[in-house]
Amino acid sequence: MATSPDRTSGGYTATARALHWITAAIVIALIPGGLYMANAEPGPVQDLAFHLHRSLGIVLLPLMLVRFAWRLGNPPPPLPRDIPARQRAAAQAVHGILYALLIVQPLVGWIATSAYRAPILVFWLIELPPIWPQDRAFSEALFGLHRTFGILIALLATAHILAALYHHFIRRDDVLVRMLRG
Repeated sequence: MATSPDRTSGGYTATARALHWITAAIVIALIPGGLYMANAEPGPVQDLAFHLHRSLGIVLLPLMLVRFAWRLGNPPPPLPRDIPARQRAAAQAVHGILYALLIVQPLVGWIATSAYRAPILVFWLIELPPIWPQDRAFSEALFGLHRTFGILIALLATAHILAALYHHFIRRDDVLVRMLRG
């Protein structure tokens, strides 16, 4: 257990916090929704699950681009000084990989769905155009990559959540609080 953690690291801006928690809510919906839709019996409920998964995935893409742009112009507050270098490196790696995957994953899904030629109707309002020529074999390969990326996102998000809880309940520092209250 750390002794007297540094509590002067500051908090995230309201914009950064809003982008984080909206992203978290979408990802938390996408992961079990994706598992469900992939294993559900074909029919109207599975169709609804596919529709909602595609819609949320499409919303995630511009959200992550805005979030990435925001982060470039607004770096996160520094971590407490007493956090070991290895943990700092792990935190940076997890954040960087999550950002990359959460931008690439919706694109992979959109390309795979386009190649499959399934419609992408966003919340019953707008139909997105296909962005890849029809190619079922390519589509299946990309859906496999999409599943793999989904598993990686779930694992990294779990590690991220567990690390935040570790900081809050074990280290008793302000790492989690700064994303809750700023």
